[in-house]
Amino acid sequence: MSQLPNHHQAGTIRALSPLRDFLRTEASGATLLAFGAISALIWANSPWSGSYESFWHSRIAIEVAGYSLDLDLRHWVNDGLMTIFFLVVGLEIKRELTQGHLANRRSALLPGIAALGGMAIPAVIYLLIAGSEAPRGWAIPVATDIALAVGVLSVVGARVPASLRAFLLGLAIVDDIGAILIIATVYSTGVTFGWLSASMVGVLFTVLIRRLGAQSVLVYVLVGCVVWLGLFEGGVHPTIAGVGMGLLAPIRPRNQVDLYDAEELGEIEEKISELEASAIQRNSVSVVEWLQHLLHPWTSFVIVPIFALANSGIEISSDSFSDALGSPVTWGVFFGLLAGKPLGIFLATYLAIRVGISDTPKDSTNRQIFGAGTAAGIGFTVAIFITELALPEVTDQVHAKLAILFASVAAALLSLVLLMCRSSGRRLRD
Repeated sequence: MSQLPNHHQAGTIRALSPLRDFLRTEASGATLLAFGAISALIWANSPWSGSYESFWHSRIAIEVAGYSLDLDLRHWVNDGLMTIFFLVVGLEIKRELTQGHLANRRSALLPGIAALGGMAIPAVIYLLIAGSEAPRGWAIPVATDIALAVGVLSVVGARVPASLRAFLLGLAIVDDIGAILIIATVYSTGVTFGWLSASMVGVLFTVLIRRLGAQSVLVYVLVGCVVWLGLFEGGVHPTIAGVGMGLLAPIRPRNQVDLYDAEELGEIEEKISELEASAIQRNSVSVVEWLQHLLHPWTSFVIVPIFALANSGIEISSDSFSDALGSPVTWGVFFGLLAGKPLGIFLATYLAIRVGISDTPKDSTNRQIFGAGTAAGIGFTVAIFITELALPEVTDQVHAKLAILFASVAAALLSLVLLMCRSSGRRLRD
């Protein structure tokens, strides 16, 4: 955080840079995510492997006024903690749509079109390979793990132009929107309209109190819990509650007393008047940016690594590996991520630029765009999340998770090779 002098208060004003902070946190969190996944694999294949599943199957019950919610630890992580992860996703979508790279129609077109291509081609590849055996898994290779993808770009550093980072972020945001819609519509079954009505009332109440200017975090948390419970009991995956509350968060200034948005204000003189400092404090940081600043480190450094630890513990033996190699699900997910993602993104980008819908990301070459598309093939967190929803058979889940792990590693390595090469390359419009 940089600091801005404030002569009329004892403290200091700290600078927020929403995009830079978001990317830095994602890149740092990628290390902990990988550590969680590796730890799960070691635990599940150690002499204490039996304790892995028994631990995550431990049950915790919450009872309030005669209503009891009894879930195992893995479901508390996947359905509970991951709601906060999707809340941060919703906040980032809101910020990008209103103030970020997706706010401008022409700027949003290219990553939006690229994301659609990067979702459609992997789904088609999966269905061609595994559609006859497990068609519900078509959405597994659709997802991009933004933390690991950004982590790859952070390793490459200055070799990648800033425009390509923005392109990948916008692509990942649209990809997240697609994944959320898929989870809400495809993998929500047995809908109970009474409970869904309770969720709808919670959403309407949120809109009402937001219009009235309510800023109490506790009120919104309580209403969010009502929305979550209504979706959970209503048959819609409850993590959608996080996305919804994130999208409903107001973009208005929060009247924050110690933060300002450095990206919005740009260069600021070292010495400013007290009146100017007060105006910056009051108007610079929105509620959405403040919530992101508060919650994003928790999701990247705590929640997502715990999710990886809870869901990546796959027993790997010669027999299980042999079974996976003979499973269409394995190859559908593997080639969907490793080949479908970069191919779909590159072709969609090429077509959008050739027909004049959008421009090539500044200073980016064909190889770099393909490298960014390959990084999008790292589909870890959301891909595993969808696997748990899409495939009812445990064996298919194991095969899909193995494919996700190997495809993500391969995509990361291939992306690094493509992006670190210093050859000039050709641009898509050439």
